[in-house]
Amino acid sequence: MTTPQLEILAIAVVTAVGCALVGSFLLLRGMAMMSDAISHAILPGIVIAFLIVGDLSSPWLVVAAAAMGVVAVILVELLYRTGRVREDAAIGLVFPALFSLGIILITRVVGNVHLDTDVVLLGELAFAPFDRLVIGGHDLGPRHLYLMGTITAINLLFIVTFYKELKLATFDAGLAAALGFAPAAIHYGLMLLVSITAVGAFDAVGLVLVVALMIAPAAAAYLLTGRLGRMLWLAALFGLLTAASGLWLATWLDASIAGSMATCAGLLFAAVYMLAPRHGLLAVLLRRRRQRYQFAQTMLAIHLLQHEGRPEEADEARVDHLYGRHVGWDRPFTTQVVAQAVAAELVIRRDDRLTLTDRGRTRAAQALAL
Repeated sequence: MTTPQLEILAIAVVTAVGCALVGSFLLLRGMAMMSDAISHAILPGIVIAFLIVGDLSSPWLVVAAAAMGVVAVILVELLYRTGRVREDAAIGLVFPALFSLGIILITRVVGNVHLDTDVVLLGELAFAPFDRLVIGGHDLGPRHLYLMGTITAINLLFIVTFYKELKLATFDAGLAAALGFAPAAIHYGLMLLVSITAVGAFDAVGLVLVVALMIAPAAAAYLLTGRLGRMLWLAALFGLLTAASGLWLATWLDASIAGSMATCAGLLFAAVYMLAPRHGLLAVLLRRRRQRYQFAQTMLAIHLLQHEGRPEEADEARVDHLYGRHVGWDRPFTTQVVAQAVAAELVIRRDDRLTLTDRGRTRAAQALAL
C-alpha cells in the first residue's frame, strides 16, 4: 500500500473505533436512530459557525456543531415528554428540520465555498491525506488522523472512567438514580460525545458513514455476546474490519471510499446476523426446527401413553396410524420423529409398532402435568 492509502486506512480505523464505542451505548439504550439525528442536526451548526467566523478550519465550527447535536437531543426529548408523540416520531420530526435548514443555508448562502451537499452526505476520504497538520514548518501527518485519534481517545477514556455508571444507567436508569449516579448527566455526557464524534468524522467521511460506523459494528457485536465489555471490544474490532475491507473494496472497484465502507459495514452485519451462533438467523431456525421435533416427540409419547393398556386401541401404536387424521403428520415428518424418539430412547420400535419406554412415560407424564 502507498503512504496515502495507509494514512486513509489509519484515519478510517480511528474513526470507526471511536464511532463504534459510543454507538454501542446508543444501541443498548434503544437510541440507534439518535446517531442519524445528531449527525444530520450538526450541519446547521457548522454552517452558522462558518458564517460567523468565515474559516472552515476554525475550532468554533466543532463547538457549534457539537452544541447543535445536543440541541437536537433536547428537542427530541422535549417532544417525547409531551406524551403526544413517540420517541421515534420525535426524532423523525427534529432531524429532517435541522438538516434541511443546513442544506438551505449551504445552497443559498455558502454555495461558493468548499462545503456542498455531496461532501456533507458522503465525504471523501481520498482527500483526507492532503489536509496536513503542520506545526513549526514540520509536517506531522493528516489533520484528521490527529483529530479523530484524539476524539477516540476521549471516548475510550470516558467509557473506562465511567464504565460502572454508564452500565448501570444504560440497563436500569431508575436504579442508577436511586443510587445517586445522576443518569441524566451521564445521558447528556454521552450525547455530547456522540455529537463531538459525529462532528470530527463529518468532514472526512460524511454523514452516511458516520451512521453506519456507529450502528453496524455495535449491532453485529450485540448479536455475538451478552457482556458489555466484550461487546465494546467486538464493536471496535468490527469497526476496524469495516474500515480495512471498505478501503480494499473501494480500491478494487475504483469507487467511493466512504460508500464502500458503509457497504462493508452492512455486509458484515448481514453475515453476523445470519451466522451468529446463538442469535443468528440460521441458529434461530435450527433451534426452532429442533424444538419442533422435540415437541413432536413429546406428543408421540403422550399419544402412546393415552392408548397404552387398551387392547381395543392397539392399532394406535402403529406408525401408519400417525399419518393424516390420527395425529396430523405427513409421512416424512412422522418417519423423522419416530427415528429421533427411538434414538432418544423414548420408544421402542418393533416392525410397525411402537412401545413406550420408562423414559417416554416419564416425559409424557411431565408434559401432561404442566
